[in-house]
Amino acid sequence: MATPTYKLSEIAEKLGVKLVFKDDAEDIVITGINTLEEAGPTELSFLANPKYAAQLASTKAGAVIVRPEHEGDVVRALVTENPYPMFAQALTLFTQPQGSFSGISHLACVSPEAQLGEGCTVYPFTYIAPRAVLGKGCTIFPGCYIGEDCELGDGCVLYPRVVLMAGTKVGDFCVFQPGAVIGAEGFGFARTGEGIKKVPQIGRVVMGEHVEVGANAAIDRAALSTTVVGDGTCIDNLVQIGHNVRIGKDCLIVSQVGISGSTHVGDNVTMAGQAGVAGHLHIGNNSTIGPQAGVAKDIAEGQVVGGSPTVDYNTYLRNATLMPKLPELFKRVARIEKELGHKPITVSKTDRSLVTLWNRWLSMMHLKK
Repeated sequence: MATPTYKLSEIAEKLGVKLVFKDDAEDIVITGINTLEEAGPTELSFLANPKYAAQLASTKAGAVIVRPEHEGDVVRALVTENPYPMFAQALTLFTQPQGSFSGISHLACVSPEAQLGEGCTVYPFTYIAPRAVLGKGCTIFPGCYIGEDCELGDGCVLYPRVVLMAGTKVGDFCVFQPGAVIGAEGFGFARTGEGIKKVPQIGRVVMGEHVEVGANAAIDRAALSTTVVGDGTCIDNLVQIGHNVRIGKDCLIVSQVGISGSTHVGDNVTMAGQAGVAGHLHIGNNSTIGPQAGVAKDIAEGQVVGGSPTVDYNTYLRNATLMPKLPELFKRVARIEKELGHKPITVSKTDRSLVTLWNRWLSMMHLKK
């Protein structure tokens, strides 16, 4: 499939932004989008982070999406107050759809009891179970499994090897990247006098509209009721969401995050990569959890946290900055204690905390005065 091209003036009109030419520059045909460093004379680029502003002088891009203060720094400028969202919108003009098949393949196994909406595409080697219902315009790529009583809204896309276990309900225009598994059994086991016994998970997963789930992510079905993912939430690759978790609207769950069972996550929450959340917690609306954070208690609305266990993010950053200085600080405290005639301190596992060492430092400085 040929890559689409547009005149720069067409792109400006489609995006609803101002087009500014420098000197005698003319309208050109744009063939793609690239970085400031790598863009060619027929490509569009963007400047979202001011620290890269110096690259405007050397870029070979045919045009650049910039803020008003930079419109005179390039030959052709698309001017907006928010370059990055506009760049994302421009990308949609050049996005090539995956796949080239249409219709229902005779190599797909579709139960006669399943209901497929108008305009659905089902690739070969897909299984759609009895009583599954697909809305209009869904696309199901090869190797997908859609279990009994699943419901998909209009316009959903399941890329190769996506699994929707029985009873899963999905809203309109959801996208599942390759290998995502929705509705597998939650991790339910109990230790007994006779060994570990399995606890059946008989609930389901319900997802809102415009949800995107990354490659090889897993969302477990509830033990008894429902695991929920709200409208507009985006879940990255390799994320694990446990049984009975409830995630609100417009959340960003970044790669390798793990959320344990029965935790409730509010709206507009961001969880950075490899964050881990214990079970039965409440994560407030508009909160942010930093990378590799370990969340062991509730997070208040609007709070930004980091570290393991989590603390206020500014405290986490200060601790991270001080940590490499601990060995030298320890030596300095030892020297001061020696000068003051105190018994030299020794290192033990319980005497290495930053708080303890800092308090001893302050105490020594007070005695020295």
